[in-house]
Amino acid sequence: MANPFQVSASSSMGAPNEELKGASSGLVGENDLLIVGPGVLGRLVAEKWRQEYPGCQVYGQTVTTDHHDELIKIGIRPSLKGTKLNYRFPYVIFCAPPLQTSDYPGDVREAALSWNGEGSFLFTSSSAPYDCNDNGQCIEDSPVVPIGRSPRTDVLLKAEKEVLERGGSVLRLAGLYKADRGAHAYWLEKGTVELRPDHILNLIHYEDAASLSVAILKKKFHDRIFLGCDNHPLSRQEVMDLVAKSGKFTKKFEGFTGTSDPLGKKLNNTKTREEVGWEPKYASFAHFLGVSN
Repeated sequence: MANPFQVSASSSMGAPNEELKGASSGLVGENDLLIVGPGVLGRLVAEKWRQEYPGCQVYGQTVTTDHHDELIKIGIRPSLKGTKLNYRFPYVIFCAPPLQTSDYPGDVREAALSWNGEGSFLFTSSSAPYDCNDNGQCIEDSPVVPIGRSPRTDVLLKAEKEVLERGGSVLRLAGLYKADRGAHAYWLEKGTVELRPDHILNLIHYEDAASLSVAILKKKFHDRIFLGCDNHPLSRQEVMDLVAKSGKFTKKFEGFTGTSDPLGKKLNNTKTREEVGWEPKYASFAHFLGVSN
């Protein structure tokens, strides 16, 4: 398999929570970055940030110590959520999903307290709040789902509000993927999926989401909403047809069997690209797979 498809296993041994001594003693540099939720996306952000600012320190805040050993090995100084720091950071990015918490907006508000207001604070949200389920067009400032209609979008919109009220910015991301993660990987595992095949979805590679995040952080935007997608919306069926065509996956997808679930939306982030000065490495899912669609 080509490099983008190589999957590496990593250990998770845990480590003492002593890695933020530099930050707690006030020795934070002008380009240092705090990543709240240094998972797949957060680690890629760290890697790209260090390429932009050699010599900077990158800190990572986690809910457990399970992956601290891994983080230390890749140069991220870990701390546990709730650790009291005596210093705030010029750059903060919140990448943690709302899965492991009962108060996601509160967690985002707490993360904002770690920002000194100088560089930028970025919250990676989702494109889910856009109020469209008829495969219609959406851009950065398209209408969002009203509060109270859906618990899922309520949580995201309330978290976004915490960020924007404090001068931070929001990046609403389309469906994240890489070779072994994303909708296509999940559907391959399932084989048959009870969803309609004509639902339009939108994608962005993890590497591109990371490079866009870094580009936004560097520009020091405040109180803004950006959109991250590859501008090549696909139906679910088209996604899996491309997977089959690529020949890069051993599992075989059987099909979608749903008929009545909602349709999706077609995202376009031309405005974000122009303002930030960014283009994706992978222009489309087909480009990533090395096939034409």
